[in-house]
Amino acid sequence: MEIRDYSLLDDRALVRLVVEGDSKAFEPLFMRHKDIISAMLVKRSANAEDVDDLLQEAFMKAFININRYNPDYDFGAWICTIAKNAFVDFNRSRRNKALNPDNNLPLEGTAQATAPSPEESIINAQQRAQIERYIATLPEDYRRLFVMRFLEEYTYEEIAEALQMKLGTVKTRIFRVRAMMCKLITEGDRRE
Repeated sequence: MEIRDYSLLDDRALVRLVVEGDSKAFEPLFMRHKDIISAMLVKRSANAEDVDDLLQEAFMKAFININRYNPDYDFGAWICTIAKNAFVDFNRSRRNKALNPDNNLPLEGTAQATAPSPEESIINAQQRAQIERYIATLPEDYRRLFVMRFLEEYTYEEIAEALQMKLGTVKTRIFRVRAMMCKLITEGDRRE
């Protein structure tokens, strides 16, 4: 197995390695950009717990969708956009819940998740297969939470209601499953 010094590689080279299946190359991307993303989120959010959740969510979404990254643009700007969108979605969900607490339907005019095009599905197949292998190793309860939160994009509140769990329990378990997935991703194929 080839040993690489990832610190010598620029962001585009690291992304290329991740897309080619070297998930360990994602860790230096995270380490390079986490402080800037965290600082941006701190300026926007009053709650430190929200910042940690949003930071992890942004990088998890970046890893899952790394095939969509266009190397003509700066990776830092791309991950920043993902984090800003995660923050907007988080606040929209919180606002919808406050304005519409008894109704599970989103308020009119709120953005809905869209399914990927067939082309995007083909492009993402390799990365998705790797993620699916990692998901399959999770304990059943955590696997379900991961799928609902990160793939189906349920809100914490929707998950709590669907699984008949307390909101705090859902948040704690999602925090744990993020940590599990981050460990699996950074360990990469060493386990196989």
